Amino acid sequence: MPQRRYKVLAVATHPVQYMSPILRLMATEPQLELHVAYCSPPQTEASLDPDFQVKVQWDVPLLDGYSWSEVPNKGSGKETFWGLNNPGLKTLICEGRFDAVICYVGYLRASFWIAWRAAKASGAAFLFGTDAHTLSPRVGTSWKARIKKLLWPVLFRLADQVIVPSSGTFALMRSLGIPEQRISLTPYAVDNDWWKANSAKVDRDAVRSTWGAAPSQPVILFCAKMQPWKRPMDLLRAFASANIPQSLLVFAGDGPLRSELEGEVTKLGLQQRVRFIGFINQSGLPAVYTAADLLVLPSSYDAFAVVVNESMCCGCPVIVSDQVGAALDLVVPVRPEFVFRVGDIRGLAEVLRTAFSDRQQLSETGRLGFDYVETHSAERNVAATVNAVRRAVKVVRGES
Repeated sequence: MPQRRYKVLAVATHPVQYMSPILRLMATEPQLELHVAYCSPPQTEASLDPDFQVKVQWDVPLLDGYSWSEVPNKGSGKETFWGLNNPGLKTLICEGRFDAVICYVGYLRASFWIAWRAAKASGAAFLFGTDAHTLSPRVGTSWKARIKKLLWPVLFRLADQVIVPSSGTFALMRSLGIPEQRISLTPYAVDNDWWKANSAKVDRDAVRSTWGAAPSQPVILFCAKMQPWKRPMDLLRAFASANIPQSLLVFAGDGPLRSELEGEVTKLGLQQRVRFIGFINQSGLPAVYTAADLLVLPSSYDAFAVVVNESMCCGCPVIVSDQVGAALDLVVPVRPEFVFRVGDIRGLAEVLRTAFSDRQQLSETGRLGFDYVETHSAERNVAATVNAVRRAVKVVRGES
């Protein structure tokens, strides 16, 4: 018997460089007939990224390879409830005869609720989720966590299937009383093949020479937005404390903490051992990861952090704090001692010293990560999404 083909609408805020490869693969999936509805106009020119604090125009294709349309936004476009208000979603969903609607727009936007009501009215299954692995907010006070503890069990029961990207998020949903059969793990993934192929083309020594690093010199990388919750200052201070001979620390990225970091470098007398290379666009990142010996992400909050996936695809080992979502799913299975307690600068310094005490083992860690990241491939993400759609449709039709 031929497999059922599901007509699916994905509702998203705007094109995202990490999601586009997944959507292209979903468009080739025989069990799906996919259309993507964007709630904001796709950016065709460089625009200011508020976190990087630089103008960004991604240099990889975001709209190729899948069916999409823009639903006009009647809202302000701001980060408020009415910032995304796309009433046209109602017509699109009710007249589209979709089997399922997957909503990637957050519940704090009006368009989420427009899509939910339209899906319920049309008999379509409604799937949504979160990437949070804790109730604690990225920034803000503890009252937000208390509110979430009360409201989220009610909110996520509105989903015919809750889609989660990590085992940490799965555990959070279970702790809120969401039944296991109503949760689908769709693992966070990047286009592993693209990252691995581009990493293989990199002249590692040539890239390192642009940083003033010799082929065998220890190079530690921070690659993220320089925002408070990423805690780049923790890495800088741990690097200074570890005092690994001839080591170099490279900061890739930009943001409001850059000037403070540069000042601290001067204060610590590390001007010859720290490099700031600024924002690196997508096509340049494989070279950065491949040239480094180790990536460190000391965040106090990171829902998952796909830089971990990217780094592993390039054979670069990863150290993360215990508040990074990828810690449990990608780092612990490869080398558990490379997860440290967030904010523990002394502990991070010790992990850095351990990492470079055995360069052969560090290289082996990179090779293990290169293989293990395939557990989080785009193919596995799409297969899990198809299964989530199937389960959600059964719920709506009373088959489970």
